[in-house]
Amino acid sequence: MPDPRFFDSLGPVTLGEIAALTGAELLRGDPATLISLAAPLAQSDASAVTFLADRRYADEASGTAAAACFLPGADADRLPASCAALITRSPQASWAKVAARLHEPRRSSPTEAFIHPQAEIEDGALLGRGVVIEAGARIGRGTRVGAGAVIGVGVTIGRDCYVGPRVVVEFALIGDRVTLLAGATIGQAGFGAAVGAGGLVDVPQLGRVIIQDGVTVGAQTCIDRGAWDDTVVGENTKIDNMVQIAHNVRIGRNCAIAAQVGISGSVTIGDGAQFGGQAGIAPHARIGNGSSVAAQAGITKGVPDGETWAGYPARPSRQWARETAWLARQSGPKKREAKEGS
Repeated sequence: MPDPRFFDSLGPVTLGEIAALTGAELLRGDPATLISLAAPLAQSDASAVTFLADRRYADEASGTAAAACFLPGADADRLPASCAALITRSPQASWAKVAARLHEPRRSSPTEAFIHPQAEIEDGALLGRGVVIEAGARIGRGTRVGAGAVIGVGVTIGRDCYVGPRVVVEFALIGDRVTLLAGATIGQAGFGAAVGAGGLVDVPQLGRVIIQDGVTVGAQTCIDRGAWDDTVVGENTKIDNMVQIAHNVRIGRNCAIAAQVGISGSVTIGDGAQFGGQAGIAPHARIGNGSSVAAQAGITKGVPDGETWAGYPARPSRQWARETAWLARQSGPKKREAKEGS
């Protein structure tokens, strides 16, 4: 269930209403069945609607506890008898429409400003000029919040933290001794879109960001909340300026990430990993414990534990160095002169 500190539930709605909203065909199931949750296959229960858009997840579909599932007609037989089939050519986009109908991010009313009366601020916290603390937010003792920062509805920030000027934190739970430098943005919606009949549809991002104790986040860095699961940054990890961390990323403890690194969605990073500036990591890659990614490297699949990779597409750094040196020799002046004289 989306965390009620950050999302309001707008349901339930009936299966009949869902079919009408999305244009899907209800192949089986009672149109009066009530649905209150939009969830992935593996996290669904009898109150949920889910979707199957990729046959790699067919096993999860056959065992889902969901009340209903969006999927193509050819896959309807994969569902258990307890799960109604909603037939559509665009399962994820249809599910996204229902998720937006059932779950809405909590926002303060326009009249609320500065420190909301339902916010909890421990003694010893210091707030700069123009800070906005929304309803249900909690700020721990000894934490300093810089001018113009915005702490969103339901956010928790622990003790002895530093939140710099113009930082925005929403949909997030933050531990103790965390530093968020100026302009960092935590918990905005991740980049998720599905192809629907009328074009691209935004997929609601219903997860959170969890930042554990001792983490540093650099200026203008963005950490997106999860699409469903959480985006997590492990203890004592240090992140430089202007880094992009996408939804559902899980970063281990004591990692170091230099400026302008881009980490795509659902990447898993082990403890002690290090990233040089402007490295790029493709979706779903796994970066092993104690591994290193060189500056400007492009990781397409992953890096084993303890290895250093470089180049694009990235490979072990010694291999990349040998190949680069060989290529330089082949294209050097002597080679060019030999070709011209032949």
